[in-house]
Amino acid sequence: MPPAQRSAKPSAKPSAMLSTFRGLPATVWTVFAGTVVNRLGFMVTPFLVFFLADRGVSGTEASYVLGALGAGHLLGPAAGGLLADRIGRRPTMLIGLLGAAAAQGALFVAPGVATMAAAALLISAAGATVGPAAYALMADTVDAAHRQRAYALLSWGVNIGTAVAGVLGGFLAARGYWLLFAVDAASMLVYAVVVVTRLREPARPAAATARSAKEGEGEGEGVGYGVVFRDRLLLALLGLFGVQLFVYSLTEVALPMAIHDSGLSPAVYGAMAAVNAVLVVLLQPLATARLAGLPQFPVQSAGGALIALGVALTGLADSLAGYALSVAVWSLGEVVVSGIAAATVANLAPAHARGRYQGAFAWTWGLARFAALTLGVTLYTQLGAAALWWTALGLGLLCSAVTLGLAGAVARRTEHELAA
Repeated sequence: MPPAQRSAKPSAKPSAMLSTFRGLPATVWTVFAGTVVNRLGFMVTPFLVFFLADRGVSGTEASYVLGALGAGHLLGPAAGGLLADRIGRRPTMLIGLLGAAAAQGALFVAPGVATMAAAALLISAAGATVGPAAYALMADTVDAAHRQRAYALLSWGVNIGTAVAGVLGGFLAARGYWLLFAVDAASMLVYAVVVVTRLREPARPAAATARSAKEGEGEGEGVGYGVVFRDRLLLALLGLFGVQLFVYSLTEVALPMAIHDSGLSPAVYGAMAAVNAVLVVLLQPLATARLAGLPQFPVQSAGGALIALGVALTGLADSLAGYALSVAVWSLGEVVVSGIAAATVANLAPAHARGRYQGAFAWTWGLARFAALTLGVTLYTQLGAAALWWTALGLGLLCSAVTLGLAGAVARRTEHELAA
């Protein structure tokens, strides 16, 4: 790894919030800035149900639009990872950003449910292609020892932007839903300008280029996802990460149902979202600074256990204080694990397949959210809330234990990268 691409060790003193991420390459900061801008405009999806109701779309019809939105999160990452390795990181990011911006306008002017569903599918699919390409670009730029910090910074940016967007979105929605679409599309276009003017496509290693040429002739591992499916260690990890992400996604799906069943107002859920946002934004740099020097898989396992415990505590809550405690616990777990899974996937990936490896990881995230929306809701409504919370706790703790057991195998695979 050239010296210019190496990252300085994080400062042990958290006196300045950004000092935790000091020394990361300019590319990482550029992607971080673009991500913050993009997430500041993340307003249409959270308020989509209200927009559809305003357009006279019934509950049954709205489910088709929301289902299409969820399906896009499964299609987009797979396409984004493939394109990132095939045509490059920057072109893929631009395709996703411009496509999603155009789809925002299409959804706003869509005359019927079918066209709304098609536009929603395009919004999520195009938007989801950006992540694998951005993550692969960061893996190209940052050496293996410091990727966790880079991905934690990006996660921090997502939380900063989303927290502000939640407040701003409610303000704008009251003045016209068209403002949500305009701001969302504009934020994507601004990010696209950042990509064009501030990011450079990394040169592919000669060995990877030669290997890709062979792949194009039908030899080697191919240009598709065969390289991912043949990596047994990665597949095992993706399964474990998927379980953890499923448990975490219950905070978006089952938490509002539990609050409703406790007889509390929707404002309580808004308050819990604010608690999570504030804790993550404040604690993320501090946690990264303190934990970056520790073995990452024990940290990942401990954070996963905290998430499972916090989600399970939802089942004991019946007041504002009880829900706030549960949110605080799983929020702490969220900041503990931030960046570790993405960095592990990047460290396992061959240089020529980084986009596809990150695409597979992003697809796992989409599948976990889809499972939370379907299996999670079914468990809650058919078997009872207690069944869901006990399942979340059991799966989360089991996942953490098995993840810890794979630490040695991951270390053996990545030790040459860390020494580079």
